[in-house]
Amino acid sequence: MIVINMKNIAALASCSLVTMTVTMAANAAVLPSNQTNSQWFKSSALNFTEKTQQENKGKAKNVILFVGDGMGVSTLTAARIFQGQQVQGNEGGEENFLSFEQFAHTALVKTYNTNQQTPDSAGTMTAIATGVKSKAGVLSVSDTSLRANCLSSKGNELITLVDLANAKGLSTGVVSTARITHATPAATYSNTPERNWEADSNLPAEAVANECKDIAYQLVMRDEANALSVALGGGRRNFIPDTVTDEENKKGRRSDGVNLTKNWTDNLSNAAYVWDKTGFDAIDTASTDHLLGLFNSSHMEYEADRQDDTAGEPSLTQMTTKSIDILKKNEQGYLLIVESGRIDHAHHAGNAHRALMDTVELSNAVQAAVNSTDPDDTLIMVTADHSHVFTIAGYPKRGNPILGLVHNVDGNVAIADDGKPYTTLGYTNGPGAVIGQRDDLTSVDTQEKGFMQQALVPMGSETHAGEDISLHATGPGSHLVQGVIEQNVIFHIINQAQSLGGTKY
Repeated sequence: MIVINMKNIAALASCSLVTMTVTMAANAAVLPSNQTNSQWFKSSALNFTEKTQQENKGKAKNVILFVGDGMGVSTLTAARIFQGQQVQGNEGGEENFLSFEQFAHTALVKTYNTNQQTPDSAGTMTAIATGVKSKAGVLSVSDTSLRANCLSSKGNELITLVDLANAKGLSTGVVSTARITHATPAATYSNTPERNWEADSNLPAEAVANECKDIAYQLVMRDEANALSVALGGGRRNFIPDTVTDEENKKGRRSDGVNLTKNWTDNLSNAAYVWDKTGFDAIDTASTDHLLGLFNSSHMEYEADRQDDTAGEPSLTQMTTKSIDILKKNEQGYLLIVESGRIDHAHHAGNAHRALMDTVELSNAVQAAVNSTDPDDTLIMVTADHSHVFTIAGYPKRGNPILGLVHNVDGNVAIADDGKPYTTLGYTNGPGAVIGQRDDLTSVDTQEKGFMQQALVPMGSETHAGEDISLHATGPGSHLVQGVIEQNVIFHIINQAQSLGGTKY
């Protein structure tokens, strides 16, 4: 409501300009129906009303942190359009939202490492897992350590969220579609100055002499009180001897002769190991307290290719929900960290289709977690570790296929200065770089899942990007997700929400 002082108006009536201004202000108190009846107006007003009714809840019993590896803002935008365009009757896809984009609280996150403007996954996940920014390539050790130097990391190990949660009596789980020993998941449970020390055969003589342990060993050989309750992903080769051929005819990479999958089932109570979809589906969550699942020798399949896997692999959504079913048996609560690891790999390959499909599957997994938990006691957060040099460009008309050639508003194909059409999506660098004459895409199916988007700078692998990524949150403690924050602040949000005891606030 606008309140107008009539005495002031009368005193200034001789000034026609002021009179006109006041009249316009008064008229603005009532918005016209063509404005308030707009679907854009109604939906945004409803969204705002919902936000004003949000309450800052107390402590979180459970925390689920989702990490889309390489899932920058341009990836989110393209993925929401891609998902929307798959839905019958959805006009174009631009108005679609990924599940977590509708969470009440959002922040931007700075991702640099202490030694790099544009980061890697080891340094970024170390910041999230420990509250300390560190160098690229190192996992949960401080940046006073020298990369790939075991001795320099001694005494510089950092306590992770997993350690803190276990110490409090919570159950913990780590899930990834990448190798479970890959940088992002490994930063949550291991301490090493070299992210590539995934199996003991990767350790140099200096590391062996100074008694550094490989990442797979560190995952399995934890005391039961500090053990993961769930570990699901790829990377089977790092857990079995190099004298052993696995069920999919792939050799192991351990030179110490140890089969860590057997150590898992022997050393932990009510423990199970599975390697395929059939075994995964057969797990009784009521009687299983420790589950190790290794579904591929290396990384798991992209979501676009998962149905073609010979032995069968569970989806990220299925791994998430089964993990919750196991972890929620602990009345004290749990911490679950879920990575969609192959968004990153598809971008490195210059392949937007697979990156977007894996992003949509992450959105599905988040929604499944929301459906499987109580919003009053579970904090759910979704973020990325870093971005990629992935672009959305041109002036495509609304509803233009996000993976297609650019069509202008008049429906005609947009033509670049070289006389050839171009796609909406592209990369600044990568294996799709144009050298010499650019290929004519007129007759090319740019929406095929294996299509490699064109790029500017030729590189064997497309690179990460250095801009901020987003953080989305709902549940107890989510109100702390706001503004522009350093990546290591995520640790403190979780620590505070679950009262893990890492520090006093």
